[in-house]
Amino acid sequence: MDVDDAVVAADFHGSDVYLLTHKNAPRFKVVRIRADEPGLGGAELVVPEGKSVLTAIAVAKDALYVQELEAGLGRLRRVPFGTTGGARVRLPADGAIATLAVERGQPGVVFPVESWTRSRIWYRYDPAGGGVRNTRLLAPAAVDVSAFESHEVEVRSHDGVMVPLSIVHRKGLVRDGSNPTLLEGYGAYGITVDPTFTPMLLGWLERGGVFAVAHVRGGGEYGEEWHLAGKEATKPNTWKDFIACAGYLIEQGYTTPEHLAGTGASAGGILIGRAITERPDLFRAAVPRVGVMNALRTEHEPGGPANIPEFGTTTTEAGFRALREMDAVEHVRSGVRYPAVLLTAGVHDSRVEAWQAAKMAAVLQERTTSGHPVLLRVAFDAGHGMGLTKAQRTEEVADIYAFLLWQLTGTARQPLP
Repeated sequence: MDVDDAVVAADFHGSDVYLLTHKNAPRFKVVRIRADEPGLGGAELVVPEGKSVLTAIAVAKDALYVQELEAGLGRLRRVPFGTTGGARVRLPADGAIATLAVERGQPGVVFPVESWTRSRIWYRYDPAGGGVRNTRLLAPAAVDVSAFESHEVEVRSHDGVMVPLSIVHRKGLVRDGSNPTLLEGYGAYGITVDPTFTPMLLGWLERGGVFAVAHVRGGGEYGEEWHLAGKEATKPNTWKDFIACAGYLIEQGYTTPEHLAGTGASAGGILIGRAITERPDLFRAAVPRVGVMNALRTEHEPGGPANIPEFGTTTTEAGFRALREMDAVEHVRSGVRYPAVLLTAGVHDSRVEAWQAAKMAAVLQERTTSGHPVLLRVAFDAGHGMGLTKAQRTEEVADIYAFLLWQLTGTARQPLP
């Protein structure tokens, strides 16, 4: 077995070896070989590549368990030994599965499920009873979430591709277009935006806000193909998918452009920066958080060369053209009514330096004609967001939501000068 076999995980049952590989299968497949015949030439296909992405395998006493990802949601498959294909295990709720835990001497599997409206709960699947039960290893969050719900839909993008969209709001929400709505996206490095329970979001939902996540191309929701469809020259799909999701929220009556805001962090700065420069009429506010705003110059930062495989380099014509297309600063035009914008930056950020947000803020302030505020929030004792103290994170979130409520509803007070 060699690197060309593209094997990322292995597990054993007797003399059988189960392998998770992406060779000729961008969304992965599971094959089985014999331990005394280690080559893949005679490998038997156990779970073929399908719509979902196969992310992990684990062998228990009774079967092989396969963790899957489908449109950003976790799935679980059980494959009895000696069989192929297997069958999906019915889960108690839609959400993210972080890992699989098995004991070779015991049947079944233990796994956590976390959703937009439910904190992480560890479940056990018992093949004897065929059901999933709460292990009670972890108590649910001590907060009432019964008033909220989430939906998973698909939105047709500019080229006909269907893009997953998660929508979270209060139950009984009236779709009259008046709901302040925050749409988030990322779309880079093949990273997925998994359902995550965030207590700080509840205050937004309690005030009638809608929260949505666009699972745009460039991420990993549908495997490496999805990643490559939003990388370098194909990067425009990332913000065009985001724009399509914004349009869906408006068309379905969740909100209107006057009540819609977009946000993205780090590489997600490309997404939100280009969304508001391509379709400024769709958004009333935007919050790029420690975002890449000047893609043409990013590779010249101390940490910039590490991003070249994802975004490209200005040392080639094709790379330069791709980077210019994804550069938000380069696309800010004079005389355009841009949304209200709050950019955040950390002085000690070594991934996306603070000057990028400052440069975007300056260009927007000079050229926008909307009269909406363009603000720059600089944390002088922070970096890229990791390692923030609880107080720092709380203060940042409070500032962001205050800004959004101020701009989308007019109910929050204007920040002090």
